[in-house]
Amino acid sequence: MHETDFRSCLQTEGDRRRLKTIILMAIVYGLTIGLHFAPWSRWVLLGLFSIQALRLIFAPPAINPDANFKNDPENESDQTYSQDFPFFSLLASAKNEETVIGNLVKNLCQIDYPSDHFEVWIVDDNSSDRTSEVLALLKQKYPQLKTLRRGDDAQGGKSGALNQVLALTKGDIIGVFDADAQVPADVLRSLVPLFQQPKIGAVQLRKAIANASENWWTAGQSAEMALDWCLQDLRIRVGGVGELRGNGQFVRLSALKDCGGWNEQTITDDLDLTICLHLCQWDIACLNSPAVQEEGVVTAKQLWHQRNRWAEGGFQRYLDYWDLLISGRMGFLKTFDVSLFYINQYLLTVAFIPDTIAAIVLRHNPMLPAIAGFSLALSSVTMAFGLRRSYQMSWRSAIWQTISGMIYMLHWIPVIASVALRMCVLPKRLKWVKTQHQGAGENILEDIITCTK
Repeated sequence: MHETDFRSCLQTEGDRRRLKTIILMAIVYGLTIGLHFAPWSRWVLLGLFSIQALRLIFAPPAINPDANFKNDPENESDQTYSQDFPFFSLLASAKNEETVIGNLVKNLCQIDYPSDHFEVWIVDDNSSDRTSEVLALLKQKYPQLKTLRRGDDAQGGKSGALNQVLALTKGDIIGVFDADAQVPADVLRSLVPLFQQPKIGAVQLRKAIANASENWWTAGQSAEMALDWCLQDLRIRVGGVGELRGNGQFVRLSALKDCGGWNEQTITDDLDLTICLHLCQWDIACLNSPAVQEEGVVTAKQLWHQRNRWAEGGFQRYLDYWDLLISGRMGFLKTFDVSLFYINQYLLTVAFIPDTIAAIVLRHNPMLPAIAGFSLALSSVTMAFGLRRSYQMSWRSAIWQTISGMIYMLHWIPVIASVALRMCVLPKRLKWVKTQHQGAGENILEDIITCTK
């Protein structure tokens, strides 16, 4: 699919999200009530989830793409390395990020990779704090750092910022980070073997929560990230859909051009790009180590706003590309995987309302608790394995954190239910809600001035 095809799809379909949401909710309500008149259909749905669960449980071992690379003596010298391996452009969009942008620039500019084979671009998205001053000082110290400031009339949020700077980059591979990212020095060397596989269009680093020990909310986010990474790894290993997560994502330039760049009509650019890449026949890989760290939100209110945006953006991508998804353009395995993921993550939550109503009116037992319980059990096991693999903790610690983490995960139920209702009632909106980062505190300018002297 070419850029014009995607843009046409968004122009004709993107402005009717509310109507499509209403139609989808009507279908979900109708099918859910229909389960009570055809009880056998519940077992069909449970059977499909069981098939997917068995596929994940017996997923083949992951292929280690850098084994040959590490054992090849020809790759040991930086001279050979810089001649044969790709140029990376590392991007971040920053709006009022004075407390964290200095640490990100330092991390990116000190990455262990030939200095003539990567560049760092920070887009100052019309910041009103001291972000511009911080970047100006950092440019004196780090020659790889390049900056672009957007004006008052800039549109498209983060996607618009990334599209604007993309024309100025020269990388074969584009890396995208959030302003609060903490990036390990060996990240680019670890990515090279994956991008030597021609079908890999993008790679997502495992995400970890830097402030996981701060409180129960941040600990829950840490467990959630472990679950997400482990589930993604399993889905990819059985031929399913790997997904991008924004921070720590790397995209091959040719694959990004196939998708027409980042979609400026969505509030979750990473989830939208995920669908586009798979529709264009590219694969997405995930990398366990090294991980990129980020700040977790520290209050329930911040979590609510952040997850509402994630849920709405996740819903939007299925509404925007539904016709391409059901056409089987991705192939059978990916279509099967993404369909069950959508049903499990979004539609089952919405379906609990009509299921409860039908059970009361018809004096039946609810039909969905068995399916939900099965999904919960599978998620719990996956989270425990994810915690073990991500943090090398004991089984006892992993189990205790899983119990707490699964309680924390229940926040998704009201989030998804409220988002679905809002999208039925309110017209399409594009609203980017900034996540506040704590970072290094108030003396960041003074610290940078000291470092640059």
